[in-house]
Amino acid sequence: MAGLAFLHTTSLLLTKTCSIKMAITDHQGHKMRAPYQLKQGQSRLFHPLPSGLEMEVITQKKNPNERGGKSVQNPPLVFIHGSYHAAWCWAEHWLPFFSTNGFDCYAVSLLGQGESDAPTASVAGSLQTHAGDVADFIRKELKLPPVLLGHSFGGLIVQYYIANIRNEQFLEMESLCPKLAGAVLVCSVPPSGNSGLVWRYLLSNPIAAFKVTRSLAAKGFQTSLPLCKETFFSATMEDHLVQRYQELMKESSRMPLFDLRKLNASLPVPSVPKSSIEVLVVGANDDFIVDSEGLLETGKFYGVSPVCIEGVAHDMMLDCSWEKGAEVILSWLNGLNKQHLI
Repeated sequence: MAGLAFLHTTSLLLTKTCSIKMAITDHQGHKMRAPYQLKQGQSRLFHPLPSGLEMEVITQKKNPNERGGKSVQNPPLVFIHGSYHAAWCWAEHWLPFFSTNGFDCYAVSLLGQGESDAPTASVAGSLQTHAGDVADFIRKELKLPPVLLGHSFGGLIVQYYIANIRNEQFLEMESLCPKLAGAVLVCSVPPSGNSGLVWRYLLSNPIAAFKVTRSLAAKGFQTSLPLCKETFFSATMEDHLVQRYQELMKESSRMPLFDLRKLNASLPVPSVPKSSIEVLVVGANDDFIVDSEGLLETGKFYGVSPVCIEGVAHDMMLDCSWEKGAEVILSWLNGLNKQHLI
């Protein structure tokens, strides 16, 4: 945890000089050879981290004329992607959707992913460093506690963040991971990691286990369109869309998010009191990566009943029925606001 302590101390020294006048720039040399083209109303910013590296953030602010403007001050939403993805995966559908519904949206690209800078190490970071980068962004950039949304391995980063808001050993450093208004775990890797998922596949469906290993560990999804579709999307997803996202995924990850051996050795994430934070756990009925047992494990860990959405696959925010998950989350967010008003 010394690294997080260093991060906190350094960030305090830089807070005034980097008060987040983040540069609205497209960095002349794109790191992705086929960069994602932003939609109307979106901006690409680069948040300076205490390490000296810059983290890409795609933003889309709410329209003041839309609902959620004057009567209710909605919490900002911060989105964290998983492996082989970057901020663009949220910008395609969910940023326009939630901004239209009155929420300021911020999608980050973790280091070594998307248009973010890459560290000199062989992997992009750890749960600790990734959560620290997100915490640095929230502390310096946002005026209100946000709702943190994480997909797949990004959900595991959210879980680590939650655990370090109220971790007893950090009580004197509460600003290390600033408070949240809530958290949403989308097709998230469960608190114990992906080891259980792998073993269940090996024992119950070895063919599926082989496909998942070939697709993700051997990066077979990058060269096989059918395998990419089966891994991330519904069977009804049109091939031209799968191909477009396949190309973006190939360009998104210049290095692994984690050292998986070290990651699994550090798990499970620390538990938190059930009343400490509102958590929504959302899964996909057609998820090829996170099975129903993994979804139930995550829900049980946070003392909530998970919501399993029919007709969508692992990449819920990009799938052809992406609005199904978005509507469930929006309903939960509106309920969260009502609780805060009581």
